[in-house]
Amino acid sequence: QVQLVESGGGLVQPGGSLRLSCAASRNIFSISDMNWYRQAPGKERELVAYITSSGRTNYADSVKGRFTISRDNAKNTLNLQMNSLKPEDTAVYYCNAQILVAPMAAYWGQGTQVTVSS
Repeated sequence: QVQLVESGGGLVQPGGSLRLSCAASRNIFSISDMNWYRQAPGKERELVAYITSSGRTNYADSVKGRFTISRDNAKNTLNLQMNSLKPEDTAVYYCNAQILVAPMAAYWGQGTQVTVSS
């Protein structure tokens, strides 16, 4: 079992920045693809960014150039630096781990609310 706990959400003005963190209960980054998803009211959950077990990253077009995903292996923490935030970034953000070795499994955090509004 793996517990994921997100933090760092809040209310920010358009153009502002937030840094989300996801603390994993044990060291899984070398055997997992780690993802940030978000879900806005009335919309489906969408993939925002991911970092593979080998460190390759990718981003949704809507956040490319503004968001940066990273991980701190020593602290078992996944991060999402969000800059130049827009009202359309408002959503609940979820951390997700896809374990790549047996027994393969997927784990989710509880989510953290990000609200971009003036």
